[in-house]
Amino acid sequence: MSWLAGYLAVINFMTWVAYGLDKGRAKRGKWRISERNLLILTAAGGSVGALAGMLMFRHKTKKAKFVIGVPVLLVVHCVLVAMAAQWFMRM
Repeated sequence: MSWLAGYLAVINFMTWVAYGLDKGRAKRGKWRISERNLLILTAAGGSVGALAGMLMFRHKTKKAKFVIGVPVLLVVHCVLVAMAAQWFMRM
């Protein structure tokens, strides 16, 4: 189970950093991280980092696929982690 916690910590940190970098690049008119890649990081387990990035950096807060998709993925991830925890406790 510790590998799962480590993975989630890393992917959420990476996702949070990606949202921050993209916001900074957007302000400066530079090359951006694609929405597709931001959503892939979110779906790969980075929903907490994505939501934190959206709120802290005020980024992607007007795009429906982020405003709806990130919280939905967060709920899905919470359910999956709870199921994994129950499964590991039965072992």
